[in-house]
Amino acid sequence: MTTQPLDLLPLADQLEAFIQESVPNASRVSKYGGTLFTLKPELKEGQFCGVFIYAAHVQVSISHGMQLDDPKKLLLGTGKTRRHINFKSINEVDFDALKHLLIQASEFK
Repeated sequence: MTTQPLDLLPLADQLEAFIQESVPNASRVSKYGGTLFTLKPELKEGQFCGVFIYAAHVQVSISHGMQLDDPKKLLLGTGKTRRHINFKSINEVDFDALKHLLIQASEFK
């Protein structure tokens, strides 16, 4: 049973739909309490992004985010490779910039 705040579920659903629209051949995998998106579902580490609901925001986590072109400086974090963007409402989403990051991450080799 989920304990996620219900008011953030529609935001997470909208972000997941946008990711699927931006990278149509991606597969969804439920893992780590969220939804991962991958072009290589058979590989353990094949995901390029994920959507996770937290108490106060929905996070889009992006693999290889440290190495992506991010001209609007949306990506947060200090880990070795992953970066993330937190959203509290759909109005905060810069869809063009997010799509730019998602496509790069999905094509990262």
